[in-house]
Amino acid sequence: MPLTRRQFLASTAALALSPKTSFAATSPVIEATTGHVQLIDAEFGDYPQTEIWGYNGSVPGPLLRFKQGDTLKQELLNSLPSPTAIHWHGIRLPNAMDGVPGMTQNAVPTGARFHYEFPLKDAGTYWYHSHNQSTEQVARGLYGVVVVDENNAPDVDHDIVVVLDDWRLSDDAQVTDDFGAMHDWTHAGRLGNYIHAQLSEQPDSVPENARLRLRFVNVATDRVITVSVQGGDGKLIARDGMPLETPEPIDAMSFGPAERADILIDTKANEANAVQIVLHEGDTGYLLKEIPIAGSQPAREAIRPLPANPMPRLTDLTDALTVPLHMEGGAMGGLREATYEGETLDMRSLVDKGQVWAFNGQAGLSETPLVEVPQGQIVRIPMQNDTSFPHAMHLHGTHFQEVLPDGSFGPLKDTLLMLPRESREIAFIAGAPGKWLMHCHMLSHAAAGMRTWIKVV
Repeated sequence: MPLTRRQFLASTAALALSPKTSFAATSPVIEATTGHVQLIDAEFGDYPQTEIWGYNGSVPGPLLRFKQGDTLKQELLNSLPSPTAIHWHGIRLPNAMDGVPGMTQNAVPTGARFHYEFPLKDAGTYWYHSHNQSTEQVARGLYGVVVVDENNAPDVDHDIVVVLDDWRLSDDAQVTDDFGAMHDWTHAGRLGNYIHAQLSEQPDSVPENARLRLRFVNVATDRVITVSVQGGDGKLIARDGMPLETPEPIDAMSFGPAERADILIDTKANEANAVQIVLHEGDTGYLLKEIPIAGSQPAREAIRPLPANPMPRLTDLTDALTVPLHMEGGAMGGLREATYEGETLDMRSLVDKGQVWAFNGQAGLSETPLVEVPQGQIVRIPMQNDTSFPHAMHLHGTHFQEVLPDGSFGPLKDTLLMLPRESREIAFIAGAPGKWLMHCHMLSHAAAGMRTWIKVV
């Protein structure tokens, strides 16, 4: 496969971008504010700084790091020109802390504050992002990563967060102001022209047999990103924060928006003499990041599973409640009508209201939940993607497991990438009481109708 250092998938000007990463230490206050970041190095031309919206003025925001069992205490200060809120993606928490305006809290006005506080029950890799006008606010940079370290974490030489993102930039390196483009919303979403990887730590070099933990997080608004890691032997050890019972071999990894994966890799001498993170686009690979390999150290013991989290796993579905979810809409989707705000509308009227996707014939949130269940109830959701586009289905508040064709259960996850015309099924144990959102994490699709909710009592 050809490998090039080109990182900018040009649809406007042929820019070569080099992002400035800011992974700050944990702070009790997170300020959502505007800022300017020099995304393009001077060696590529006299380009201005890019205006962003970021937590503490950086992209990504502060890396929040805790030990399992700690309590997260973070105060949001909104210094943006628009209301905002923080959703703590993938973390089991009380419903009032979930950060969904209109469902779990009011959006935080400009100049106001909101205090988030909850225990961190599960170790793993999680992230936080705006959940208000998120098609714009996440695209402008309002996201960051939460790492909850295991109390008995694996011994590694480097623990590196790898943030994957996709920006849509103009010729003068600014985020384009076309967040509600209907073509995007009816197709694959807001796809950018610059995909990159930002690392929380990038060593000058590592020796052969160094053990690296790489924590991948796809924070893109809508893009599915496929990467591989070359220059070592490794195992996939966690998905969406939750440890795998048995580590799996790693190959190219496709991440829908919001999906995460942890891998352990032992570096090996190779032709490039480097550990390389490679973006796959068709038959071509683009080098996103590399860490040179220099010197050697003794080999380590075999990779072992991470300690299990106290998250219950499914054993059978005998008493499960089944609630189907049918996805329709979008370009070439065949949606003729849907219910929106209590009224049945034809496709033309839905387009006028910016609602072009539907779950079970419902566009956008309804006043009634997809299902109301008691805490502890097992719920099965067979999902049919009857559209021409992929959807990254995300459930707030808990993790689910896929029900595989042979009746067994897949790993715990909070986001599942469904391909066009695909049928899959998930099941979960209803967790904390409250109103829990379920939506496509292609944020353009969510804004344009792909949202529902589950009530746990």
